[in-house]
Amino acid sequence: MEFWPTKKKWNDDLLMSIATKTGDAGTTGLMFNRRVSKCHPRVEAYGAVDELNTAIGMARATAQQNFVRENLFLVQKDLVLVMGELATQVEDLPRYIKGGYSIVTSALIEKLDQLVQKIEAEKVSFKGWATPGANLNSAALDIARTTCRRAERRVCALQESDQLHNAEIIIYLNRLSDTLWLLARWVETKLEAGPDEPLVT
Repeated sequence: MEFWPTKKKWNDDLLMSIATKTGDAGTTGLMFNRRVSKCHPRVEAYGAVDELNTAIGMARATAQQNFVRENLFLVQKDLVLVMGELATQVEDLPRYIKGGYSIVTSALIEKLDQLVQKIEAEKVSFKGWATPGANLNSAALDIARTTCRRAERRVCALQESDQLHNAEIIIYLNRLSDTLWLLARWVETKLEAGPDEPLVT
């Protein structure tokens, strides 16, 4: 599936099949109708973030606490911005910004920092963290965390090939993996403490 369908594709979405066949030759579409190989470092990068978004969706679906669900949903919305920026070639970034698309800034990182501080203000146990699976939700969060680390590596590879125009993306993913790890420990601590334990508000 194309990352960025044309306006015509959006308008004709009720008339067309999801199988566009445009990728049958091993290429895929970026923003602004650019085409590259499906194994291009840029596709690897935003594809890994797409997998991360899916893993976080699973973690959100298995969460028992509103605190976890609500914060993961906010992260997923931010990851859409990350994917859009990664799917834009360096030379197209001015056009991307001019078109009103948001890019990753320190403000997104600050939101994660605030969430981390909020969780760390509680008594969170790190016992058993190296063996995921204490419960379904914490295990899903750990899967999301390791998927985030892989996404971070793919974006680092993009940077090393001089194709990353915004280093804030690496910082964001690095901070997000820390946040997911901490959320997993928070969930384990809360479920072990029992339903009467106060939640973060």
